[in-house]
Amino acid sequence: MKSSKILAKTLTCTVLLFQMNLSVQAVHIPETTLKIAREAHIKEAALKNKPSSQVIRVGIGDIGFKNYTYKTVGLYGTSLIYIYNDNALIQELPANTGLIIKLTSDGQFNLSMEDGSIIANVQGPVRITCPKGLLGVKGLKRAGSNALYHGAFEIVKANAGSFNVVNMIEVEEYLKGVVPNEMPVRFGLEALKAQSVAARNYVLSPRVKASNNYDVVDSVASQVYFGANTEKELSNQAVKETEGVVALYDWNLILAQYSSTAGGYTESYSNAFSDPKTKAFPSEGKPFLIAKPDIIGQVPLNDEEAAYKFYSTKPDSYDIRSPYYRWQKEWNVKELHDILEKNLPSQSAAGFVQPAFNKGQKLGDLQGLKVKRRGESGKIMELEIYTSGGNYKVFKELMIRRLLTKDGKALPSANVVFELTNDESGKLINIKAYGGGFGHGVGMSQFGAGFMGGELHLPYTKILQHYYSGITLGTKPFNLSKTEGQNVVSQHFYTDRKYGKILIDNKNGASKIIVNLNGKEQVCELPAGIMSAKRFVEIDISKHINKGRNDITFYYPENEKENKTIKIYVELVEKDDNNGIW
Repeated sequence: MKSSKILAKTLTCTVLLFQMNLSVQAVHIPETTLKIAREAHIKEAALKNKPSSQVIRVGIGDIGFKNYTYKTVGLYGTSLIYIYNDNALIQELPANTGLIIKLTSDGQFNLSMEDGSIIANVQGPVRITCPKGLLGVKGLKRAGSNALYHGAFEIVKANAGSFNVVNMIEVEEYLKGVVPNEMPVRFGLEALKAQSVAARNYVLSPRVKASNNYDVVDSVASQVYFGANTEKELSNQAVKETEGVVALYDWNLILAQYSSTAGGYTESYSNAFSDPKTKAFPSEGKPFLIAKPDIIGQVPLNDEEAAYKFYSTKPDSYDIRSPYYRWQKEWNVKELHDILEKNLPSQSAAGFVQPAFNKGQKLGDLQGLKVKRRGESGKIMELEIYTSGGNYKVFKELMIRRLLTKDGKALPSANVVFELTNDESGKLINIKAYGGGFGHGVGMSQFGAGFMGGELHLPYTKILQHYYSGITLGTKPFNLSKTEGQNVVSQHFYTDRKYGKILIDNKNGASKIIVNLNGKEQVCELPAGIMSAKRFVEIDISKHINKGRNDITFYYPENEKENKTIKIYVELVEKDDNNGIW
């Protein structure tokens, strides 16, 4: 920062107190604070070589995604690669030169070339980079093409005698290999933007790691990540034009659930999922994942009459273009009996069948099916099966879908109503199912997003606020503190609106922060006191926001005597008071 020009480049800090709607006069930087800002800028220079987004670790599986451990692997780069043992460079290899890595019996990594010549035996971990190209795994294909990856590979010991291949990659580059594999590119830019935000939320949200060696895997067990060879121009644009943007509720990243097709009415989280720890069902609700119809005025579908009317017809809906918007299945009584007898043990083992039904047990004559409880979308939460040997209750949509298979495939969704046919003596002879949707139906419907963006021309922000109730959009919240590594925090975000507010939770009573937005710096004094509205502060930065990419850096004042942690994020889209209904 050049101190002689600082007043010509100040960022006006108008501080708004939540609940009090007061404006504080713009703060100009006094000479005594210039040294603080200048020293902070020195630290900013050190950030320039750091990644522009968070680095994550992705476990790379084999072709069938069945194994994430290897005993030997072949790697290569499309350009010059560098091989490190821990952080020490040990070898460079030309483009397309095969590197073979094996784990020896004494626990060392044996590195050799394809002709058998030994490069080294090292303890590892082994890291491979290809700064001017992409990295590949010999023989590994994704979506019919050779699997290629941005970032770096790290080879890390796993269980005895095996290792993991981990792709270390920045979030924004990772998303380019996720979005076109989670959503068809034909759905259009705005739907792809919505998918980008949902996928970014997923990978940045706190979670139990898939392994001690990596955060997520590259399959449907996390998100489908097929790497650089599957990138598409339009989906890359969607990632770029939502850079750094996440969906937030009450200062936290939301669980941005999504599925292919909701069927015209999304379901509440609690009615579809069990508690991941206790298996309690229904689970505790999430206020941003609540049941919502596509069409205003649609009555809840939690009774049989309303559900039958909805799913046996095709009312207007954002999902109407999906091939799974409406579907039918049919079984004769023997066919369904045999399916139930085969599938009940596995669902029972998961803990969602009462009483338990064990492998080898006989079901008895199938006499009927009855839905005992539905969610607001009509999704079955509890199904009772009547047989001559006793009755069985099955809980939770996924268990019900996996139980009622047809031609070896689970039901597309649990948004289903049944039509039972009996013969003259009253015995059940046929079961027909009318259903709608594909997947769990909680959160964003991907076909619905495609319709809203492509045919209704709604922006991605409106798509997200329809499917995730009460959210705002902004940057990932973080803690700014005196601690090294948290005293200077940079974020990058993309926006097409001249709107932005820095939101601050100043519960510890810090006196100020220093903000540099797009090269314009300002010391922002925070209101004295931490009670009531003074704890939460808004700084309106709208007039300094660029349409496009923005760079913002926050500095913790070096002259703050105590370490008073400040929680911060930048709000880019405010809460929708209509709750996503228009």
